[in-house]
Amino acid sequence: MGGRIPGEQIPWPLRRLRTQVMNVADFVTDGAREPLCLDLESVESWTGKHRDEGREIPVEGPVKSFLPSDVLFGRLRPYLAKVACPDRPGVCVGEFFVLRPRTGGVRPEYLAYWLRSKPTVDLISSSTFGAKMPRAKWHFIGGMKMPAPEPEEQDRIVTFLNGLDRVVAESVDGATHMLRLVMEKRRTVVAGAVTRGLDASVQVRPSGVDWLGDVPAHWPVQRVKTVVEVRNGATPKTSVTSYWDGNVCWITPDDLGTLRGREIRRGKRSITEAGYAACGSTMGPAGSVVLSTRAPIGHAGILAEAACTNQGCRLLVPHGIRSEYLYYLICVLRRELASLGRGSTFTELSSSALGSVRVPVPPDSEQKAIVRWIEEATADLNAAVAGVRREIELLQEYRTTLISDVVTGKMDVREAAERLPGAGGGDG
Repeated sequence: MGGRIPGEQIPWPLRRLRTQVMNVADFVTDGAREPLCLDLESVESWTGKHRDEGREIPVEGPVKSFLPSDVLFGRLRPYLAKVACPDRPGVCVGEFFVLRPRTGGVRPEYLAYWLRSKPTVDLISSSTFGAKMPRAKWHFIGGMKMPAPEPEEQDRIVTFLNGLDRVVAESVDGATHMLRLVMEKRRTVVAGAVTRGLDASVQVRPSGVDWLGDVPAHWPVQRVKTVVEVRNGATPKTSVTSYWDGNVCWITPDDLGTLRGREIRRGKRSITEAGYAACGSTMGPAGSVVLSTRAPIGHAGILAEAACTNQGCRLLVPHGIRSEYLYYLICVLRRELASLGRGSTFTELSSSALGSVRVPVPPDSEQKAIVRWIEEATADLNAAVAGVRREIELLQEYRTTLISDVVTGKMDVREAAERLPGAGGGDG
């Protein structure tokens, strides 16, 4: 480290990416036969992990082949940081750039870390074209200047960051396990209330429904379609810019998947009145329950204002059942609903299957009391869930910041890397 001032930029040379790598486009038509076939969904954002075992990916048309020394960069929605460094040959969809280091050029793993660093991702994202399906251009990416330390320094950086990844991954795995335990405890509390009520001495009877078991004798068990109106969603054409970024609230499964709490106010995207009229989606009033019926099935939220959805969700407009009680029922029903999904390309819960599900419907006064009791009984558990989620977010933010500082030369990790397990050789 010499006498370098802490925080001082390391004076690495800057070289344009195109001088270090080639953008390879070796298309093949029989890619489905390859043992490793990657699409964008296969690659995890920011981490570079890819799911390739036991996963069938439909291949339509030509795909690109890649080698173990190549780096894949997802050009569609580059802000997702879909960057992979596969360890064996295979094929990928055309939405990846296949970057092959030139002789004497950049190390693949160092390149992958640099492409996943936040400053790089932000700069590439700012250059994209396409309002709805933004894609990066190789002309811009290839012209970017990247720090080019000596190969030995790149190896030390990769060793350090691989070690960092392991430490953060272990911590995240531990926190995620704790999160699952807390959420399962919360589900158990909610399930007891919505299926058996609050009076432990009440007379019960068989419900005739496998997942439900016994219910209070005075509770009717009805099909969902008798207590809600199911409304379908749709998506306007992405190529028509006048359909997007308007004042019509539009909800997707992603919005529900990232929801904290039960109330949903706005989705990440919105559509215009023209887009709504053209796509055939159906509005639901405030208080409607939104349910994701594909990718995945079972996430839910209660609308704080009128909204419509895409085809991956359905709106449940209640009549004869409280929105809040219905929401908690869905939280308990999630596994049952998922088991009813059908489809070969993707699993979807149909309106008819959803409408046929049988649920308990207590008197309104009991529904109100159950909701109030659940809110009080789960307050501490909700706080624990929020705390663990924040812990995971902070770990990921720490990792992202450290990677950016290391690959841009703001932090010298040579000595730290040498102390990490495997730094003296081995697989790093």
